[in-house]
Amino acid sequence: MKLPIALPKRQRGATAIEYALVAALIAVVIAVTAEALGGQISTIFTNIRTALINA
Repeated sequence: MKLPIALPKRQRGATAIEYALVAALIAVVIAVTAEALGGQISTIFTNIRTALINA
């Protein structure tokens, strides 16, 4: 049985939730990567700083 009135689609809310989930996933990936590589990145910047000071 078809309804005589077309029901509005709730696409806008679903899209907003999808974007929020993607943003949260990206934030988690960035946090995990920063935690895992934090020491190495610090060492790289220290080496660059030392090279610039000694140049």
